[in-house]
Amino acid sequence: MAMQTNLSNASASSVDPAEIAKFSKLSDEWWDPHGKMAPLHKINPLRLTYIRDAACRKFERNAKSLGCLSGLRVLDIGCGAGLLCEPLTRLGAQVIGIDPSATNISAAKLHADKGHLSIDYRCTTVEDMDVRERFDIVLAMEVVEHVTDVGAFLKRCAAMLKPGGLMVVSTLNRNWKSFALAIVGAEYVLRWLPRGTHEWSKFVTPAELERYLGDLNLTVTEQAGVVYNPLADKWSVSSDMDVNYMVIAEEV
Repeated sequence: MAMQTNLSNASASSVDPAEIAKFSKLSDEWWDPHGKMAPLHKINPLRLTYIRDAACRKFERNAKSLGCLSGLRVLDIGCGAGLLCEPLTRLGAQVIGIDPSATNISAAKLHADKGHLSIDYRCTTVEDMDVRERFDIVLAMEVVEHVTDVGAFLKRCAAMLKPGGLMVVSTLNRNWKSFALAIVGAEYVLRWLPRGTHEWSKFVTPAELERYLGDLNLTVTEQAGVVYNPLADKWSVSSDMDVNYMVIAEEV
């Protein structure tokens, strides 16, 4: 019943109830590195390093220090079961992970408890958060391609930033290459993801994302593609932004 209430609240925001239901079904498999979330487990170290290094440059920290993010408040929007929240917490950050799926949040809390990690998980949307609760870092990782209104969603994300804060966004480009690789290849040929995980029409080009952020007085200061090497079975940062990509945005 809690899930039904949450879906009702989400319908008034940029969150798509169908997307919530889709990922709720996968919540039990979030922490299985060999299950349906295996691609996310493989890419997670790269995402974490990208976020950590950008934060350390911005806030003048030593990226090699175990507690390099100490004292920084981080909001992970669409956190799922906490794959990024947990390592960020271990680096010293005060992490708030939000997700509109009650089952995802339950899975996240259970796993954090097993690891004796203190993480503030909330079953909510960014639209329902108090804008007075500001953060040094706001993460929207693989989220914008699942919302109903990208502009409204990013506006709310930006409202959660402290002055001088940092936003990190990762998403999928929209072109025929991304359709071939991210949907046909990943969902139908390699079966990395369940069919229907993504809708190509919801993908966002780097130029579109930059315009959205620019309208919010945020400037893209860094951007990078993320590519997969099938021979090495490894993801890496690249100048190729045709499919997966990440951007750093801040007030300049």
